[in-house]
Amino acid sequence: MMATTHTWRFFRAGGFDQVQLDSGADLLALKELDQKLWVALSCPVHGIEFDGRTLEMIDTDGDGQVRANEVLAAIAWAGTLLKDADLLTRGADRLMLADINDTTAEGRQVLASARLILSALGMQDATHISLADLTDINNFVAGLQFNGDGVVCAKQVDDAGVRATVEDIVKTAGSLADASGEQGIDQAISDRFFAEAAAYADWYARGEADAGILPLGAGSDAAAQALQAVRGKVDDHFVRCQLAAYDARAAAPLSRAVEDYQHLAAQCLSVQNEEVEAFPLATVAAGEPLALQAGINPAWQDRIDALSQLVLLPLLGERKSLSIGEWRALCARFDAFSDWRKSNPAPQLDGLGIARVREILSSGQQERIDALIAQDKALAPEIEAVHSVERLIRYQRDLFKLVNNFVSFREFYSGRGKAVFQVGTLYLDGRSCELCVKVEDVNAHATFANSSGVCLVYCALVRKGGGEKMNIAAAFTAGDSDFLAVGRHGIFYDRNGDDWNATILRINDHPISIRQAFWSPYKKLSRTIAEQLQKFAATKAGKVQDVMGKTVAGSVEPAAKPAFDVAKFAGIFAAIGLAIGAIGGILASVVGGILSLKFWQIPLAVLGLMLAISLPSMTLAWLKLKKRNLGPILDACGWAINARALINIPFGTSLTGLPRLPEGAQRALFDPYAEQRHAWPYLLGLFLLTAMLAWAWYAGYFE
Repeated sequence: MMATTHTWRFFRAGGFDQVQLDSGADLLALKELDQKLWVALSCPVHGIEFDGRTLEMIDTDGDGQVRANEVLAAIAWAGTLLKDADLLTRGADRLMLADINDTTAEGRQVLASARLILSALGMQDATHISLADLTDINNFVAGLQFNGDGVVCAKQVDDAGVRATVEDIVKTAGSLADASGEQGIDQAISDRFFAEAAAYADWYARGEADAGILPLGAGSDAAAQALQAVRGKVDDHFVRCQLAAYDARAAAPLSRAVEDYQHLAAQCLSVQNEEVEAFPLATVAAGEPLALQAGINPAWQDRIDALSQLVLLPLLGERKSLSIGEWRALCARFDAFSDWRKSNPAPQLDGLGIARVREILSSGQQERIDALIAQDKALAPEIEAVHSVERLIRYQRDLFKLVNNFVSFREFYSGRGKAVFQVGTLYLDGRSCELCVKVEDVNAHATFANSSGVCLVYCALVRKGGGEKMNIAAAFTAGDSDFLAVGRHGIFYDRNGDDWNATILRINDHPISIRQAFWSPYKKLSRTIAEQLQKFAATKAGKVQDVMGKTVAGSVEPAAKPAFDVAKFAGIFAAIGLAIGAIGGILASVVGGILSLKFWQIPLAVLGLMLAISLPSMTLAWLKLKKRNLGPILDACGWAINARALINIPFGTSLTGLPRLPEGAQRALFDPYAEQRHAWPYLLGLFLLTAMLAWAWYAGYFE
C-alpha cells in the first residue's frame, strides 16, 4: 500500500469500501491514494451525462477516454491556480478574480486574460467571470487580429502588397483554416511557396538564356500553345495528302463522302458542332500545300489564324500556305521548348507568371510574412491563457462531481441524485427503471454485460419522427419478467426531461426478485398445463374438422363397424381405474395427513408444502441476486471499472419503481365490467372434495 500523509474516510456501499471525498484537501491528496481503491480508472468522453466540453479538456491526449492520470493532472492544475482548493467542491460556474492565485506566472497570465475578456465585453469593473461570459469565447479569439495559431490571413495584413502576396500563396500553395475560419498560411506553407518560386525563377532564367528553348522569347509560350492546339489536325491533313499521292483513288473518300454532308444538311450547324470539327482540316489533294486563308474547315479556322499570327508570322513571315516540309521544320523548332516545359519545377506558378513571381521574390515580402507569422505565434501563451480561463471555471464547477462518479460511485449509491452513466428513466410494464445506460452496439453490449447477472432490457429510442435515435440498456431489478417481450413499447425520459418512444429490441433474462422466484414453479406448471390442454384441444378439433370435411365432400366411404372387443375395453378401464386410484390415493394421503393435524397446524403444513416447492427456486434466485454486478454493464459502455460494484437486493429494489397508489387515495372496488362468477365450479369442487374425503374415510385413512 502506498504511504500517505492524508487521513482518508471511507464508506461502504455496493459490497466494497469507497473513498469519501468532501474537501479540496481530499482532492489534492488523491494522487497519494492507491488506484486499486478507485472504483473506475477510465470513462468515455461521450455517451454519459456530463459536460462533454469539460471531459474533452481533461482528455489531454484526445483519445476519447478520460483516465485516472488525466483526472489527477486536472485536479493538480486547478488546485495550483486557485487560492483555496475547497472552491473545487462547491460546483460554482463563476470564478471570482480574487480567487485566482496570482503568485505564479501562469496564474498572473490567467488573471490578465480574464480581465481582457471582461474588458472586451464592456465589464471592466466586474469582480468575477462566468461561463456565460465565455459563451462567445471562440468568436472573441477569432476577432483578434492575431490569435496565436501561427496562421496569417490576408485580412489580417495591413500592407496591400503583402496582402496580395498572401492571397497569391493561398491560391498556388494551399492554405490552413485560421481560428477565425478564414483561410491563411503558416510558416510551412510560406517556406514551401518561396522555395518553389525561387526554383521556378531559376528554371525560367535557363530558358531565357537559350534561344533554342525560347525561339520567340516571351511569346514562345503562347506560340507553343497555338502550335499544340492544331498539331494533331495538321498532321492528319498531311498524312491524308500523302495517301492521296500514294493512291489517287484515296483522295475522294479521305475528303468525306457526299452522304456525310447530306447528313449534316438537316442540322442547324455552327463552328462548335462536333461532327463538323471531325471533318478533315482541308480538301485532300496529292502534293498540295495547306492553304491557310481559304478552304479551311470552319471549326478550325480560328485556331489556324492563331497559328499564323503567333507562330508563322514571327518565324516565317506572311504566309498564305504551308508545305509539309515547312510544317515539320516548324514543329522541330519547338521540341526543345516542350522538353523545357516538362522540367518545370512548379507548374502551379504558371498562373502567376514569371513577372509576378520575380516581383514577389525581389520585394522582400518573404521577411515581412515571416515576421507576421512570428508575431501571431508570439501571442500563443496569451490566447492559451484565454482558454485557460474557461478551463479553470469548468474544472471549478465539474471536477468534484466527476471524482464522485469516478474515484467513487457516491452519487449512484447515495440515492441523492443520478450518476453520470444514468441517462434517464424508462417507463415500461408498469415500472420505472432508473438504471439506464446508453449503448452503441446492442448485440456487443448484451454479450459482454450478460455476466452482470442483471435483467437488462435493450430498447431503441426514437423522437422527433425519427430525427433522433438512441439505444439504451435498462436494468429491471424489481417485479417480474412475465410480460417483458421483444416489441413491447414504453416511454423514456432523458435527463433533460425530453420524452422518447421506446421499443424492446433484446432481453438479457436473469432473476429479478425473490417474489418472482417464489411464484415461478406455479407459473411454469400453469403454463405447461395450459399448453398441453391447448395442444390436446387443437388435436381433437383438427381431427373432428378433418372427418367433417371428408364427410361433407363425400370422400369417406362408410366403413364396417368393428366388433366390440370386451377384453380390450376391460384393459383400458382397468388401467384408467388404476391411474385414478393411484392419484386418488396420493391426494387422499395428502388430504388425510393434513386433516389429521390440529386446526392451527393446517396453515403451517400448507405453507411448508409451498415452501418445499418454491424454496429451491428462491434459493437459486437469492444467490444470483446477491452477485449482480454493475461492472460488466459499464465496461461494455467503455468504462474501466476497477471494483466489484454489486447491486444487492435492497439497493436493486430502489432502482426500479413499482406502481403504488398515492397516499390517502380513495379506491372503488366495484368493477362494472368484471366477469360474472358462477356457483357451479365451487359446487363441483365441493362435491369432489367431499367424495375424496368420503373415500379416504372408507379406505380407513382416518382410523
